[in-house]
Amino acid sequence: MSQVRVRFAPSPTGFFHIGSARTALFNWLYARHTGGVFILRIEDTDKERNSERFLQLIYDSLTWLGMDWDEGPKPDGKGERGDFGPYRQSQRGAIYEDYKQKLLAAGRAYEKDGAIWFKLLGERYRVFDDHRKKEVEKVKCEPVVIDDKIRGRVERMEDEDFVIFRSDGNPVFHFVNVVDDITMKVSHIIRGEDHLSNTSKHVRLYEGLGVTPPVFAHIPLILKSPEMGQGKMSKRDKGALIEEYQQRRFLPEALVNYLALLGWNPGDDREKMPIADIVRLFDLPGVNQSNAKFDPKKLAHLNMAYLLEQPAERFIALAKAYFATQPNAGAALADDGYFREVMALAQPKIKGLEELGGYTVYFFAEDFPVDEKVKAKVMTKGDPKARLGELIAALAGFDFSSDIAIEEGLKALAAKNGLGFGDYQAVARLAVSGTNVGPSITGMFRVLGRDRVQRRLEKFLVTLPG
Repeated sequence: MSQVRVRFAPSPTGFFHIGSARTALFNWLYARHTGGVFILRIEDTDKERNSERFLQLIYDSLTWLGMDWDEGPKPDGKGERGDFGPYRQSQRGAIYEDYKQKLLAAGRAYEKDGAIWFKLLGERYRVFDDHRKKEVEKVKCEPVVIDDKIRGRVERMEDEDFVIFRSDGNPVFHFVNVVDDITMKVSHIIRGEDHLSNTSKHVRLYEGLGVTPPVFAHIPLILKSPEMGQGKMSKRDKGALIEEYQQRRFLPEALVNYLALLGWNPGDDREKMPIADIVRLFDLPGVNQSNAKFDPKKLAHLNMAYLLEQPAERFIALAKAYFATQPNAGAALADDGYFREVMALAQPKIKGLEELGGYTVYFFAEDFPVDEKVKAKVMTKGDPKARLGELIAALAGFDFSSDIAIEEGLKALAAKNGLGFGDYQAVARLAVSGTNVGPSITGMFRVLGRDRVQRRLEKFLVTLPG
């Protein structure tokens, strides 16, 4: 097989959709799996809707996801790399004009009503079209047969000439796509199933230009989860934009792993896979025909699994980057050693970096919120005020050198008073953190330190009635 050359061709007219990212990923994976070339081509002919901001967002999103491209505009937007540019359609007008003239000269295109039409070959006849309420010219020709590498054999009928240049002089989507794929020597077109209806026109254009069509592979659509409603994921749906995951500090490798499994099966039951394994195993026969359902819970769970396995140094770096964007400066200003201790407690517990602020707030501030519902529940069990007084009195004798030592101190206090560990734990946790969730009470005490714990216990005690 000659070298595989695939392309991702987004339009910079809006935020980067998760479906676009999945299309880019499948192209990138196939290129890397086969040792081929991944091309980034920008479809920026919509002058009214194009935006340089959205163009940069495409570059930034692909880079964040780890999808480097071999040909196309450089990530900083300054220049290009590759031998088949320009890679922005707005700069390829002369190329489109040249191919238009080839069709005109070959008798495969003609002018009508100021537009340029592509001419199908075959006997012509006229019929009344009930839908359009007028008589139209049809062409007797064989169906277009598409040997799609995912959908299988697909037959579609093209029986009317179609416009390739509008009356305003601008080429249409079908024409520029075919010309770009020819001139960029694209071997495989991997795109969403919603483009399958366009493919018959594209095949006829290839034939008209005397070129063998590339291999087509139309990947399944991404549908909403049942909780989100019915139909295809749109840019308006929560969780549909790559930018959202960047803002929520998802790990890009977790998102890439999840997107790869949206419509592709590696041949086993694995869900968490390193990118090297995905590249090695990815191939078009493994792509499903059935549509994939987006599951935000599964994505969040996968992200948590990736967070759990991060080396301490990377997790700390990710946490610092997160806190640098938050209005509360307590964590950002914390001593490095103390920050590391807090993050060591948080890493096994949080589902995502976006939870760090709420999960660790009481480690970095004294004015942390108290959950009133939790407080009401804790204060109805036993005699929490007495337990606080006993704990405060005993705290000076506790060994704070380790979690085990603190646990032994609490157990000894409980045994002395004929009580259980939980009689002290619930009210102590509430007093020092304002809630009933978080790391172990012993880890919390150790990291906060004896003096801070004692101050908080005493402060909470004086707020209690009686």
